[in-house]
Amino acid sequence: MAADIELFTCLSDNYGVLMHDPATGATAAIDVPEAAPVLAAAARRGWTISHILVTHHHPDHVQGIAEVKQATGARVIANAADAHRIPLVDETVLAGGTARFGNQSADIIDTPGHTVGHIAYHFGAESLLFAGDTLFALGCGRLFEGTPAQMWAALQALAALPPETQVYCGHEYTESNARFALTVDPGNAALQARAKAVAELRAAGRPTIPTTIALEKATNPFLRAGDPAIAAALGMAGATPLAVFTELRERKNRG
Repeated sequence: MAADIELFTCLSDNYGVLMHDPATGATAAIDVPEAAPVLAAAARRGWTISHILVTHHHPDHVQGIAEVKQATGARVIANAADAHRIPLVDETVLAGGTARFGNQSADIIDTPGHTVGHIAYHFGAESLLFAGDTLFALGCGRLFEGTPAQMWAALQALAALPPETQVYCGHEYTESNARFALTVDPGNAALQARAKAVAELRAAGRPTIPTTIALEKATNPFLRAGDPAIAAALGMAGATPLAVFTELRERKNRG
């Protein structure tokens, strides 16, 4: 039985996600930006949250953990390298290892950059990736702690996943990301079409995720830093992909 996913909004622009394993009844919350919407989503579906999978320590991803854990007894799973900055951790995982709940198993991908302890959860059997604030639809996270080289390597690791992988990220930033992407990849017809579709979704109040690895590789400039067309658009013809990525991130920061 395939897993069920419930996507909902939290705070101003965060997404909450629940992943339910119908075979066992186990349900994982991916981060807890805010307790009330997470608990309400579970109640709406008739699910009980049994696990919380944490991507990184930022408050807008962990501040609801205590309340949800108190209400449900959920088991909190986090990166061993970041557990000291995350509340009420019950179980730690390592990059290259696995996280499990019910019959579901996720590969842990080390994705430093946004924070040094950031991880992503790849449920390969379900073709699902929970990317936190590393990979966004048409964007990537700001580098609060890590280096451009770390983030570029992290994004390459995610881009290497199967193209059909559905990607859930931590925020609804896609419309502003699309505007930026068009400034650095203006000749990309797939990007032009996607920007139009994104604008229509947001005008209707609908989410722009999940996306897919294939769609991001075709349209997300931060995954396309090795494309000569983007280097040329930046006036950086012949530059390394890392140099182009670094410039892209700096331009987005200034935007």
